[in-house]
Amino acid sequence: MTPIRAALVLFFATPGVAWASPSLVARELPLQSGTVASAPQPFELVGLHWRGSGTIRFRTESKTGRWSGWQLSAPENDLPDRNTAEARRSRGWHLGNPFWVGASQRIQYRFSGALHSLRAYFVTAPPAPRVTPPAEQFSANSPPIITRAQWGANEQIRRDRTARYADEVHLAIVHHTAGSNSYSRSESASIVRAIEIYHVLGNGWDDIGYNFLVDKYGQVFEGRYGGIDRPVVGAHAMGFNHGSVGVALIGDYNGVGLTAPERAALVKLLAWRLDVSHVDPLSQVSRVSTGNPRYSQGTPVLLRAISGHRDVSPTNCPGNDVYAELPAIAREVAATGLPKIYSPLVFGAIGGNVRFTARLSNAVPWTVTVSDSLGHIVASGTGVGQSIDWTWDASAVSQGLYTYTIAASAGAVAARPVVGTVGRSLPQLSLTRVRVQPSVISPNGAAVNGNATISYALGAPAALTVTLSDAAGNKLATLYSGVMNQGLHSLAWRQISVPDGRYSITIQAQGSNGKTVSSSTSFYVDRTLAAVALAPAAISPNGDGRFDQALLSFRLTAAASVRVELLRGRRALTALVNQPFAPGPAQVAWNGKIGPSVARDGVYSLLVQATDSLTTVSRRLRITVDTTPPRLRLVSRRRLLFWTSEAASVSARFGARSLTTQVRRGYFGFPSLGGDSHFSLVATDAAGNVSRPLRG
Repeated sequence: MTPIRAALVLFFATPGVAWASPSLVARELPLQSGTVASAPQPFELVGLHWRGSGTIRFRTESKTGRWSGWQLSAPENDLPDRNTAEARRSRGWHLGNPFWVGASQRIQYRFSGALHSLRAYFVTAPPAPRVTPPAEQFSANSPPIITRAQWGANEQIRRDRTARYADEVHLAIVHHTAGSNSYSRSESASIVRAIEIYHVLGNGWDDIGYNFLVDKYGQVFEGRYGGIDRPVVGAHAMGFNHGSVGVALIGDYNGVGLTAPERAALVKLLAWRLDVSHVDPLSQVSRVSTGNPRYSQGTPVLLRAISGHRDVSPTNCPGNDVYAELPAIAREVAATGLPKIYSPLVFGAIGGNVRFTARLSNAVPWTVTVSDSLGHIVASGTGVGQSIDWTWDASAVSQGLYTYTIAASAGAVAARPVVGTVGRSLPQLSLTRVRVQPSVISPNGAAVNGNATISYALGAPAALTVTLSDAAGNKLATLYSGVMNQGLHSLAWRQISVPDGRYSITIQAQGSNGKTVSSSTSFYVDRTLAAVALAPAAISPNGDGRFDQALLSFRLTAAASVRVELLRGRRALTALVNQPFAPGPAQVAWNGKIGPSVARDGVYSLLVQATDSLTTVSRRLRITVDTTPPRLRLVSRRRLLFWTSEAASVSARFGARSLTTQVRRGYFGFPSLGGDSHFSLVATDAAGNVSRPLRG
């Protein structure tokens, strides 16, 4: 046998206590039915994965040399939903159930059908520390629940750093884990830890698949991470994980019924968890399958609020004995923790009528109250009976978010209240992302950087004032005053006539409730750098005397230190000049070289920076280096269709006729000239490069 994975040994720690975690070793097994294979380490839990068709049975040998009975390693149906990351990790494999077999050393297996590969996962589960259930319940009417921290969940191997949630829990699905029922009370935590490592490191799931696990001693364990009372999406019922809570009974319940403590714990757990979501345990719910071997994607299925796994998937889970007990268990759940509120619904919206409905487990007094954002009660309704139906006239109230509470009680015993919201939160007034672009404005007649754009974001509609101030904070002008809606906005500022200097823009916004917010940003006006130009914009520094260099020209209105850099993208390649300049016109030439070498063909830019006593004014101009002549090709003589490798000016002669035209890169033609004339074409690009003549 060849190991495919080394033993995974992990350790947990709690304050003052450290203990060894379960370890998992995977082995490829020979495809020979009847093989007896020694495990690479003693193990307590085993699970088989295989590719191909057929069935597999196995038995295990204990440390004392005693062989167990034969077990059917049926393909796991406690699975994540299709098309999820955790389902894709094991795609193509049949996943066997994790079987708790107790302290064992060897495995023997038989199979029928065509198997392509067989893999065994052996889990060693050291004894867990003694788990003391919490003295107090997790919440009202809940059973004591052993948390992940208490049973030693390994949060380091968990893949879902953020749990996935459904809209709500709509039903409970009961499972059994399979494997031996011969475990001690103290071994239960070890079994849960072993299932966790098998589900995560063996099956490739995000976490343990079940939301809760219950042992035969009545101990309840928290399962998948994400919150005991939240609608965490598990990996226990492919096609129906979304909106269900999966509860697994530890053991095999074909031929064995529930123990009294186990049944009592299951009833109390289901009564509490369904009540958190206000689900009637005796009701039926319609759920739409996301796809599994029994129900294809999109199939609506009517299910009991407390269903067995076999109701949604082709499996015998949770065992015949438990499945037969589910109707009686549902009746016990329905009678536990009364009174209860079922199926609360809210219809309507602020500005009209809002109707509240719900059912009660029995006829008791009820109350519906509605409060505003400050907690003040704005409306309420009361009644007595087994149904709630009350309408709030919200036509005259202002828009906003309101909180409602549906409560019921039988004497001193209160039902779990329903709390929700109706309406929507009004947007909070905020003023952000205030900017002036460019940050240095040069209103000296140039088309670039001569005007400014003032931009900002409003969180709510508001009355807006935009003012201009000088460096000392003196208000110079109001640039805008009016009402603006929520969102991103911009204001164009043109005809800027203020002198050079540092300035600030202040925006003040006042909301409908009188709240005022403001924000400021500073910028410069600097006319030092003017009349920046570059000619030509494309050069061909090949020494032929045409377009061999470019001339950068500019004018300074005041003395400044000027730096001109050649850039490729954002990377500076070389400085062409870096020196003081007097006021007046100036020129800087570039011969197309970087040091001693001619620059490669491509697009560059010249960055001009003029630093005066106030700030630095920048301009960037694009320049292209092109030493490659255009290429011409005849495509169709009959249609006089041609092709050029780049945009160019094409001079053409057809017999005695000649013409010049500008063409883009690609195909061009002269269909009006006919197809029989002799022709001669030459293309010249923007950098003065001339193609080879094309004649025909």
